[in-house]
Amino acid sequence: MMQDNRNGMIPFPPPISRDRVICEFPKCYTANASLQLKTDWDPQAKAACKDGAARHQPWDRQKMSKVVVVGDLNVGKTCLINRFCKDVFERDYKATIGVDFEIERFEISRVPFSLQIWDTAGQEKFKCIASAYYRGAQVIITVFDMADIKSLDHTRQWLEEAMRENEPGSCFVFLVGTKSDLLPLDERKRTEKDATRIATEMNAEFWAVSAKTGENVQGFFFRVAALAFEKCVLKDMENGVPVSIGRSNSIRSDRANLEEATPQDSKRSCCS
Repeated sequence: MMQDNRNGMIPFPPPISRDRVICEFPKCYTANASLQLKTDWDPQAKAACKDGAARHQPWDRQKMSKVVVVGDLNVGKTCLINRFCKDVFERDYKATIGVDFEIERFEISRVPFSLQIWDTAGQEKFKCIASAYYRGAQVIITVFDMADIKSLDHTRQWLEEAMRENEPGSCFVFLVGTKSDLLPLDERKRTEKDATRIATEMNAEFWAVSAKTGENVQGFFFRVAALAFEKCVLKDMENGVPVSIGRSNSIRSDRANLEEATPQDSKRSCCS
């Protein structure tokens, strides 16, 4: 938690955990599973690093991107978020009521950056509540159960509903297949082929993950954070806002200056 701001004191966030440092640009899942075949930082972002006028600025609470996670009931949205944010996997299924969120903090080239991850309910009766939180998203993650092909077919509708609250082309879109550990290899390959085709139609990047085993979970969220961070930097540059993305000539991070993080912010619900 941040320190109290009474008496004019400047609030400071807790230190960022060492396992939330992104040093290199994260790779995509597979080369044929994405239209966003980025393997390195944008040249303009790199150029900003070399700008001698760039300076290390204090923490900016505005350096945050909103991530909305949507999908059918029981596809594993909450388990996916909890595996990354808390490194836990709960076998007992509890449906999300309304909307919950987590704030996950990163350090990218000495710049604190946060993802505000919104976990929306998949039940029909909560759709009107959840849809109110789609607006202003920088990232939309559409989730399906790899063991339930019908949930893959429904991802188009979930994306359409989320995009109604956002401007066309304003969001990174990801298609994520969960429970990959439940499928035999041959069936997994067939499902991934179908998902890759749909991801292309959605102009999305596809990932197969397992919240149970942790397979690809960190890699996926690191990819989300890197793309969102870079977009934030480029938008600041476009708007003429001074950008500080490190003092070196490449987008890297100094792990030695980091301290262990304090416990994560407690999970909050808009419907509590």
